[in-house]
Amino acid sequence: MRVAIFFLMMLWIADPAHAGDLPRFVSLKSTEANLRAGPGTQYPIKWIYRRASLPVEIIDEYGHWRKIRDMDGEQGWMHKGMLSGTRTAIIMGKTRALKRKPETSSVAILKAEPTVVGKILECEAAWCRLDIKGRRGWIQKQFIWGVYKNEVIGD
Repeated sequence: MRVAIFFLMMLWIADPAHAGDLPRFVSLKSTEANLRAGPGTQYPIKWIYRRASLPVEIIDEYGHWRKIRDMDGEQGWMHKGMLSGTRTAIIMGKTRALKRKPETSSVAILKAEPTVVGKILECEAAWCRLDIKGRRGWIQKQFIWGVYKNEVIGD
């Protein structure tokens, strides 16, 4: 019994959707998630997200509820069960080339349209490596939303 409780506690602590650092990026777990005006089901729904893996930023917490902000600046409350610790990023602005190496002179291996979402594999000082439907490439951080300017992820 103690082992099971300890294991569940460790899962809760290790999941960024449930950790205490603010702000932090997470992603939507479900293909349908309600954004509410306040931290509870008694508050009206402001928006319904219909896209799993969309990156969002947690900016506040209240019990099991997380106040999030999306890439358009929309803010509201979502139950933590609708969020995942999986890190994703969304392409901003216009069609962007993902490169073989984290260098502007590197060969483009993939072009991604605006609003395409990719899983973040790693990030260095100015570049992130994304996986978009099994294709992997590097993109400058300035062209994506879902990672902080100075954030390093992975190795």
